[in-house]
Amino acid sequence: MSEKRRLGRGLGALIPDALAGSADTSEIALNRIQPNPYQPRRLFNEEKLNELAASIKEHGVLQAVVVSPSGEEDNYILVAGERRCRAARIAGLKTVPAVVKSFDKSSLLEIALIENLQREDLNPVEEAQAYKRLMHDYNYTQEELAQRLGRSRPSIANSIRLLSLSDGILEALAEGKITPGQARPLLGINNPKQQQLAAKQIIEGSLSSREAEKMASKINKQNSKNKGREEAIVQDPVHTELQLQIQRVLGTKVRLKQGKSGGTIEIYYYGEEDLERLIAKLLPEGI
Repeated sequence: MSEKRRLGRGLGALIPDALAGSADTSEIALNRIQPNPYQPRRLFNEEKLNELAASIKEHGVLQAVVVSPSGEEDNYILVAGERRCRAARIAGLKTVPAVVKSFDKSSLLEIALIENLQREDLNPVEEAQAYKRLMHDYNYTQEELAQRLGRSRPSIANSIRLLSLSDGILEALAEGKITPGQARPLLGINNPKQQQLAAKQIIEGSLSSREAEKMASKINKQNSKNKGREEAIVQDPVHTELQLQIQRVLGTKVRLKQGKSGGTIEIYYYGEEDLERLIAKLLPEGI
């Protein structure tokens, strides 16, 4: 059973009367229902909406939507049932059956998030953004959020971490071109261009999550080697100045190589005469 299906705190825990069918319903005009401003979902499948609209034309809206008073006279904020409202409009309905209950801002986002999670309607980016917004706007810790949503804290953390990927990869995630499991190894690649190229390889090569991990690990190892070479070339400024002074005194190329606990000095000469000149400088009293 998927984790999304194991939510411990579902809609029934938050709005039990509405889901149990025991609450009073009213026919409310669709033009009086405002979209939930905290709705985490941004993409709606047009084909599925049209299928739902066809069903509504045939059977009507079988489950009431849930709305909350907006503060404006006779207007409401949609709490749960966005797909039903959209499909009802497509079907040409003017009203929908609705349960009216008052909710605070925190609950509006929480309920919209849970509804979509239970229906597996959110793409990975929308899901991560919703978690982040709950934590930012309502000061939930990852642990508190996990408890309220019936999820594990690592799953919340892993979801939010995806948002640090580059925009192009997030777009691919939202469109389903790459899965969270395939994308997560890319978080370890710090170079944005390398990250994008790796994502392209994963998508075009249909790599598994394990293959994506191996590829990311290989890239990171190569980067570490390259960094090590670069660091070996970069010298301490004091040593660099000392190297220049020795070169001026000796009149030839000199290289100071640094090690962990010492180093070497390389003195270059060009031909026998140049070597004799250097010996005379270094050993003025002779050999």
